[in-house]
Amino acid sequence: KWLAHYSTLKNEPKVKAITCRAYARIGIIGNPSDGYFGKTISMSIANFWAEVTISESKNLVLVPHPLNDPTEFGSLLDLYYISRKEGYLGGLRLLQATCKKFYQFCSEKGIALSKQNFTLKYNVNIPRQVGLAGSSAIVSATLKCLMKFYNLTDDDMPISVRPNFILDVEKEELFITAGLQDRVVQVYEGLVYMDFNRSLMDERGFGNYVPMDIQCAPPFWLAYLRDPSDSGVIHSNVRQRWLNGDPDVIEAMKLFAELTDKARDSMEQKNWHDLAELMNKNLELRRSIFTDACLGPGNLKMIEIAKQHGSAVKLPGSGGAIIGLCFDLKKLSELKKAYQEAGFVFCQIVPYCPGNTGGQ
Repeated sequence: KWLAHYSTLKNEPKVKAITCRAYARIGIIGNPSDGYFGKTISMSIANFWAEVTISESKNLVLVPHPLNDPTEFGSLLDLYYISRKEGYLGGLRLLQATCKKFYQFCSEKGIALSKQNFTLKYNVNIPRQVGLAGSSAIVSATLKCLMKFYNLTDDDMPISVRPNFILDVEKEELFITAGLQDRVVQVYEGLVYMDFNRSLMDERGFGNYVPMDIQCAPPFWLAYLRDPSDSGVIHSNVRQRWLNGDPDVIEAMKLFAELTDKARDSMEQKNWHDLAELMNKNLELRRSIFTDACLGPGNLKMIEIAKQHGSAVKLPGSGGAIIGLCFDLKKLSELKKAYQEAGFVFCQIVPYCPGNTGGQ
């Protein structure tokens, strides 16, 4: 009897399954200056998230997602349409790269990891390739799972360096063009002001990250493309110009930072009409640097619809989606209808507050 009892205990998993989420985000002001020693304000949103589950297992297993990492298709036609819509780069590579970097980090820091293996699986409802930080959300949620599974604490990996870890996974392992903003807000969660001042970054490797009261956020709306292309491409030319010392780009990044400080004041005073003006300025500054040809027809059409309805508008990420502010409920209803008739997806933003339930 006792032998059977202990035999059963031995075969049971020692660690219960752990599920963690990381949320999509919208860049409210200042982006894309986060990759250029600028300042931004960003907010995690409850509309969309990535969810990762880790459980103890005999072997280390990474489970492919049936839609994002398909290996079976109903037909060649199915393969064609799925590949065309979803692309070839699913989330499995993100899990694998995070695990590899996690082991490397722990080895370099002298953190001893227990010998148990695990199974990782993920799910994500963040619209793909529209600049809402879906890739970094999967990495962020995976890191949360690994830290909990191996009982790592804030002393082992401080919260201030976790965004750098996530960015390193994407940039060094997967060559994804990105800045720190998305990773910071997905680690800290809520509404966050970020200062990526060069002297701070050079001195300690991370910026000054200040959580703000979520009540300072006005009611944003979001629209995005149904059938986007890769959002990472939009950064490329500007970064090279910045590295080459282009004075227009360098000045623009300073102006983005100034807009961010003004927006912080406006939000704290709940002066949302001033914030709306600053968002419009952010967009026009971005258009002057990236050019409309680089933004592409989809983004330009979404911007045009917003302006026709008198709404403030800007890009919350690298392209494929826009956010806006419209305080007239009748105009907001008309705006929603206009986007849907034009073939775009439209929704009201729901801010995500840290401490909410949802696999933290």
